[in-house]
Amino acid sequence: MMQSSAPRALPVLDWICRELGFELTSEAERQLVEWRQALYEANVTRNLTRVTFGECEARHFAESCLILDFLPPEGRVLDIGTGPGFPAFPLAVVRPDLKVTALDSNGKMLGFLKEHPLPNLEVVHARIEELHWSEEFDIVTGRAVAPLPLQLELSAQACRVGGRVIPFRSTREELNTPYLETLGLRLTGHFIRNVGADSPDRVFPLYDKISPTPRQYPRGWGVMKKAPLG
Repeated sequence: MMQSSAPRALPVLDWICRELGFELTSEAERQLVEWRQALYEANVTRNLTRVTFGECEARHFAESCLILDFLPPEGRVLDIGTGPGFPAFPLAVVRPDLKVTALDSNGKMLGFLKEHPLPNLEVVHARIEELHWSEEFDIVTGRAVAPLPLQLELSAQACRVGGRVIPFRSTREELNTPYLETLGLRLTGHFIRNVGADSPDRVFPLYDKISPTPRQYPRGWGVMKKAPLG
């Protein structure tokens, strides 16, 4: 009689990866299990996440990987507002072919992430509107960054023409608005996914970068908040 395979330490993430056509290797699973332990040990004193340990696999690891099949092989991915590393760290672990940049202005959050380096993960402590990156990345993403008009303005300049902005959203907002053309973006579709029947839907609009973004974008954070596009 054949012996059954050992149970996975991260079964929800393993299921999501397989559903999207990727393998969660035993090494990747080990890395994430160890990193989760370190995250919650640090969380006691650093307040890095309000998600509980028990919810971490579904809400942090699995949800971070819901865009796996939209990331091109060996692509350059920018995660704006990564916090302690979501979705950047799980994406970099599960897809070692990617070159992932994790960006945040919160040094406390990034301090933890820098303590756990990966060869394909760059950690940058800055505000995106102060970096003047242009045409740098194949994919620009981010979870819970800002209202959608602000997130798209923050994202567009750094995305190369021919690349794509894929924001993580939790509500079905108005996704196709006139300011997209101003930023050089076009909505080409969206998809809705979750990590299980009891989990909330996540909405992922697909904004293709069809032309260069004018150099005045993104504007300063205060200006954007006072006068958002649209």
